[in-house]
Amino acid sequence: MDLIYASTRNAEEKVTASQAILKGLAGEGGLFVPTAIPALDIDLDDLAKMTYQETAYAVMSRFLTDFTEEELKNCINAAYDSKFDTEEIAPLVSADGAYYLELFHGSTIAFKDMALSILPHLLITAARKNQVKNDIVILTATSGDTGKAALAGFADVKGTKIIVFYPKHGVSPIQEKQMVTQKGENTFVVGINGNFDQAQTGVKKMFSDAKLAKVMDAAGYQFSSANSINIGRLVPQIVYYVYAYAKLYANGEIKKGEKINVVVPTGNFGNILAAFYAKNMGLPIAKLICASNENRVLYDFFSTGTYDKNREFILTSSPSMDILISSNLERLIYRIAGNDAAKNEAFMKALSSEGKYEITAEMKEQLKDFYGNYTTEAETAEVIKDLYEKTGYVIDTHTAVAAGVYHKYLKETNDTDTKTVIASTASPYKFTRSVMDAIDKEKYDSMTDFELVDELSRISNVKVPQAIEDIRSAKVLHDTVCEVDEMESVVKKFLNI
Repeated sequence: MDLIYASTRNAEEKVTASQAILKGLAGEGGLFVPTAIPALDIDLDDLAKMTYQETAYAVMSRFLTDFTEEELKNCINAAYDSKFDTEEIAPLVSADGAYYLELFHGSTIAFKDMALSILPHLLITAARKNQVKNDIVILTATSGDTGKAALAGFADVKGTKIIVFYPKHGVSPIQEKQMVTQKGENTFVVGINGNFDQAQTGVKKMFSDAKLAKVMDAAGYQFSSANSINIGRLVPQIVYYVYAYAKLYANGEIKKGEKINVVVPTGNFGNILAAFYAKNMGLPIAKLICASNENRVLYDFFSTGTYDKNREFILTSSPSMDILISSNLERLIYRIAGNDAAKNEAFMKALSSEGKYEITAEMKEQLKDFYGNYTTEAETAEVIKDLYEKTGYVIDTHTAVAAGVYHKYLKETNDTDTKTVIASTASPYKFTRSVMDAIDKEKYDSMTDFELVDELSRISNVKVPQAIEDIRSAKVLHDTVCEVDEMESVVKKFLNI
């Protein structure tokens, strides 16, 4: 029987997996969630022998039930191929008492590749299944990594266009260069004079604008999303937690059924929500450790039960986490509210009108699997330096936030026996200046960004990724910058409507 997806804000809205992927966002701004979490009913001894692609099919086939075996396997094989620079796709590296799950071996050297390599294939397959005649316009906001990964995935894909909005002064130089040099007749990149939350709000507003949808339809277009609000982004992220556990078991690092902790640097809450879904499928996860930077809205939420975005927005060295509205948290709120769309909608209305909401004591009780904390900028830099000096292993700023929070968790709980996987979400090459400043600011301060790239390669003994080599001399192809209130008119101009 097909698994059905429901809207978090309207109990009446129910769709298939392919329809949920196509729509991206549910009506009234809701998100699609599976009406049940399927069980991972495969013996661990079998999982331990599987390749990444086989694991992906084992997990995704349980969620995307209206895709045929052939359709889904075609999507998986087209996604997880030679565009990844390692056969394992997501290798585990042991360093300083933890296992770093390297999720940055795809074409844009960030974890978003893990899902955005497959989303275009799922979307085009879903469009065919549902007899969609319109071209699909991928409209997305990025805090740095989703943008490039989505652009790379959708560039020149027939029947699609992609428009990416990013905060002009809120991403790293490498992140910006990756986006503004993107080739493809169907790609459009726009910097906004604002922050990520404003970009994301602007995108959501266009999604829920019925008048704009009619104009689009008349012109032969319809919107879909590449953000983690799209369930087609979330489901592929569950895979790598299952794969990591199976690999730990295959390598003799854990016993069958032994629980592990998972630490995730968290901004929009999608990556850690995928780990939560993996746990609810039956994967033996003990604690879900939610790591925040100085924009500590999620840490405060887990500590107090109040989600409050009314605070200063801080630009940090981990820009992909510079977020005050964690969109995917809504999926968790809906679940702990008893899958009650009306209750969830009331919380989201309060967030929209007052900038905050407070969950009930009963709901807070259901968050015991989570542990939240944050690291300061100084602590993040210290973690990078310390790990490099101890082991020679270099991590990026986001992964350092996760490692820093893990150290705080250990200090608070003394839970040294539970094996722990840290989601390493970006290559240090993506944030070279911040990483090298952390290791030795005085020594590297005068170097250019690309001199730092070569120096990082030398000290880490890791080859410069192709994604970085490609942008050394790449021409800027996108130079549009707009105000927040001009986003819709910029979209219309690109689409000639």
